[in-house]
Amino acid sequence: MLPALDPVLHSPLRLAIISLLFTVESAEFNYLLEKTGATRGNLSIQIGNLQEAGYIFVKKSFRNKYPLTTCRISPKGADAFRKYIETLKTYFPPGT
Repeated sequence: MLPALDPVLHSPLRLAIISLLFTVESAEFNYLLEKTGATRGNLSIQIGNLQEAGYIFVKKSFRNKYPLTTCRISPKGADAFRKYIETLKTYFPPGT
C-alpha cells in the first residue's frame, strides 16, 4: 500500500504556493498571484489554509497606504514539503 500524501499540500494551488515559498525568503501576495495564476479570492483562502496548518507565516502591513501581504514558509512547512516530495517519489517504480 502506498503511503498517504499530506492532504494540506495535496491541492494544486497550496502545493504551488509552498513550492514557490520554498525557493525564496519571502513573497508578496501579488508575486504569488502572478506565478500561480489563481484568483485573488482563491489565493487568499489557500494562504489562510496554509497559515492555519502552520506551514507559512503571513505578515500584513501597508506600503504607501495600500495593504501588503507577505508570506514565508515556516520550518514546519519546509519539513512537510520535503516529506511530501519524498512520499511522492515512492509512487514511482525505482529507476524512473
